Amino acid sequence: MANILIVEDEEPISDLILMNLKLVGHTGKQAFDGDEAIKAMEEFKPDLVLLDVMLPYKDGFSLMEQKTFENTPVIFLTAKDSIMDKVKGLKLGADDYIVKPFEAVELLARVEAVLRRVKPAERVIDIDNVSIHLDQRVVTVDDTPVDLTNREFELLEALILNRNMALSREKLLDLAWGYDYFGDTRTVDVHITKLRKKLSFENRIKTVFKLGYRLEV
Repeated sequence: MANILIVEDEEPISDLILMNLKLVGHTGKQAFDGDEAIKAMEEFKPDLVLLDVMLPYKDGFSLMEQKTFENTPVIFLTAKDSIMDKVKGLKLGADDYIVKPFEAVELLARVEAVLRRVKPAERVIDIDNVSIHLDQRVVTVDDTPVDLTNREFELLEALILNRNMALSREKLLDLAWGYDYFGDTRTVDVHITKLRKKLSFENRIKTVFKLGYRLEV
């Protein structure tokens, strides 16, 4: 997991981001203005920076121009949604640019994508006696390989990357089946039942009443 610096002047938004990062296992530090961000870079040594544009004292673009985060990947999180602002942010060296408001699931997916590029170590998640090798797409129980279909693995990966978060059936369809899938949400229930049985995750994959499912880790 990664150390992530959150540079965001709106405390409720910053707190919400930090909470979601911690849920999936990351460590976070908050800075609420440009000067705090500079100090935090020296003390925290983050693996990734989530950076707002409109900040007190020094804005996000100025911090990038001053190379405050040199050699550290940056994702802009901002309400500035014009194409020119996005192009400017990316030209300044940002790895991604996310416009507010955004869903926590989207943010975590973008964070995972950037970290995968800059920290290409194999991603292995151990839960009880189950080991999930996300890059090799291999799952073992007590060191014995378990045969999962592609769709079952995609669903498991979605649950893992958003662990401890409640995901609706519709969101799981989007993540595991794709936005162009028009099938019944009951197919999620069928695949969840299979995953629970194959991995003995009856007490790990929880049903969230009238919503969907959550992988508790």
